[in-house]
Amino acid sequence: MGELAHHHPQELQLHMADDQEAKEENSPHPRSIIPNSQATITPKSKNFRWWIRVVFYSLFVLSGQSVATLLGTLYYNKGGNSKWLATLVQLSGFPILFLLYIVPTTKKPSDPNNTDIQTDAQAQSQSQSPSLKRLALVYLGLGTIVSLDCYLFSLGLLYLPVSTYSLICSSQLAFNALFSFFLNAQKFTPYTTNSLVLLTISSTLLVFQSNSDGPKGISRGKYALGFVCTIAASAGYGLLLSLDQLCFRRVMRHHTLRVVLNMIVYPSLVANVIIVVGLFGSGEWKHLSREMDGYELGKESYVMTLVGTAIAWQVFSIGTIGLIIDMSSLFSNSISVVGLPIVPIFAVVFFGEKMDGVKVMAMVLAIWGFVSYAYQYYLDDAKLKAQRRSIGGDRVSVKSAQNAPIARVGG
Repeated sequence: MGELAHHHPQELQLHMADDQEAKEENSPHPRSIIPNSQATITPKSKNFRWWIRVVFYSLFVLSGQSVATLLGTLYYNKGGNSKWLATLVQLSGFPILFLLYIVPTTKKPSDPNNTDIQTDAQAQSQSQSPSLKRLALVYLGLGTIVSLDCYLFSLGLLYLPVSTYSLICSSQLAFNALFSFFLNAQKFTPYTTNSLVLLTISSTLLVFQSNSDGPKGISRGKYALGFVCTIAASAGYGLLLSLDQLCFRRVMRHHTLRVVLNMIVYPSLVANVIIVVGLFGSGEWKHLSREMDGYELGKESYVMTLVGTAIAWQVFSIGTIGLIIDMSSLFSNSISVVGLPIVPIFAVVFFGEKMDGVKVMAMVLAIWGFVSYAYQYYLDDAKLKAQRRSIGGDRVSVKSAQNAPIARVGG
């Protein structure tokens, strides 16, 4: 979504790579690894300031994603019609992230809150930076996928009610698990399988929903096109996240704040170039002045809607970066997906959309799927804590079945 927040920003969703893969392999059960050559330092406890940061970043993710999606809907509902412009604003705010490059990140090895410290020369040698050529190929490839995905998300938001659109986007979690199975050898557990099935059913239910509450003038054929584009975009974003995860393991081989930022900023730069070419190549730029003049809320509101959408997606991106550094990419992914059902509620309030039985059932199944997915992470974490107590040491590395990257929705 413009969360490719995420990158969609439906970037991050911007959006974002699985840096956790640099220190974790996929396995259905966590296990401890104590050899010095691969040791990492696991936090013993979290202080009050750490929890404040996590809450703060979570609010950024939830608010940024919801506001961006709703503003994207407002743009279309009040006279906006440029699909390429709606795609561009999802990513054009990425220069804001340059400010994060000046954030100091160096921590002493004794810092218990730094979970990614390598402890010997061998581990450090494995974290050498990849060649410029390999990095360029990675950024070009990911940026191309991001641009296509954001465009598909824009089409979906144009032709679907925002509540239906958001519920379909929750399927990205299932697609991510599926692609990670093939690309990253992620193991399925009963809970992840249950999550995949529930999210698939949730999206499938919406096929049978009437489009009477959709945007004005949208035919059944365009409704179907919007549905297909949103499903394709969700699948594409799931693939993107799995590729991000693969790149962190095979190319980057380590993660820091700078590496995470690079995996967002440079693909976003590539994607912006592609989208601008599409905007001018399609000829949509010729109609932007007329579109602004005819915007129902006025020219100022037209500009503010677009600027607000761009800023909201970058707020989402900053939140996801903070969560991936302080928590994990899985946690950031989970927060993003759990925020998707919030959008249909706001859609009822602000856009007067109907919350019929099919949507309610789809929402319940989507939430159930998320809970099932998150519960597996809870089980992994509980096993880790039990092992830590039995070992009596602090140096433990986790291998999680839910090693999934950041989720993000488009708008």
